[in-house]
Amino acid sequence: MAKPAAVSPTVVFNKAKISIDMSIFDSNKFKNLQPTVDMGTQYSYKATNKSNRALTGFISADSIDDAKTALQALGLTVNTLKELQIGRDNPFTPYYQVVAPPVTSPATSTTTSTTTTPATDSTTTGAPVVAK
Repeated sequence: MAKPAAVSPTVVFNKAKISIDMSIFDSNKFKNLQPTVDMGTQYSYKATNKSNRALTGFISADSIDDAKTALQALGLTVNTLKELQIGRDNPFTPYYQVVAPPVTSPATSTTTSTTTTPATDSTTTGAPVVAK
């Protein structure tokens, strides 16, 4: 077997081909960065609009009072407002599907679960709503 040709160390361990400009940390853009805001809690709501159309959907806010105020600012009358649990029981459920909590029927005492795909109502915030 033939021996490989000798290679100069300057060829093998040459200077990096990238350069990082660290002066960005001294710039006003970096110094004036604002911290990100924490995500608010998500709430589900049932409300009616000015034409008495029933709407359901979701809203994120820091508190339940802030959520109610935001919905009222959109001209909605809030009927119910509930905080949602974080996470999913089934991680393979697509996020565009809304998983309704199990419903217990008083007559038969059985538990069922329903899944719906929300629509969006362009007259509100674009939040998913379903007319009833």
